[in-house]
Amino acid sequence: MTHPTFGVKINSKDYVSRYGVYAVIPNQDQTQIILVQAPNGAWFLPGGEIEAGENHMEALTRELLEELGFTAQVGVFYGQADEYFYSSHRDTYFYNPAYIYEVTSYTEVDQPLEDFNNLAWFSVDQAIVKLKRDSHKWGIEEWKKSHKKR
Repeated sequence: MTHPTFGVKINSKDYVSRYGVYAVIPNQDQTQIILVQAPNGAWFLPGGEIEAGENHMEALTRELLEELGFTAQVGVFYGQADEYFYSSHRDTYFYNPAYIYEVTSYTEVDQPLEDFNNLAWFSVDQAIVKLKRDSHKWGIEEWKKSHKKR
């Protein structure tokens, strides 16, 4: 099975693999999506790197608590979207397979454990424009397809 792939792999560069799991989290009436802004100003879907020994759900549960202070019900798995990019911040080329899930409901249980991010809700289309990673944009597009008004 081929996955959507974003960015360009430069064959002369060594890439560090960074496997990540991310969530599309709409508000209750599904008109807005929450995004996380890193200290460098870039916007991302909530989620992050899968740590050694974690499965997707363990990593996503940990990341949502760290970034949002949320517990969540996870719904549809939209799939894997691969991305190649260069991080000037880390001076590293990354291969980032992103596993994208839908969150169907959430509960704010605490303040985010990470206090250096900004959180904001955006309209669905505005969220797509704001996102830095094309794999994350793809995730919201997949969410939109499955939530068309009938």
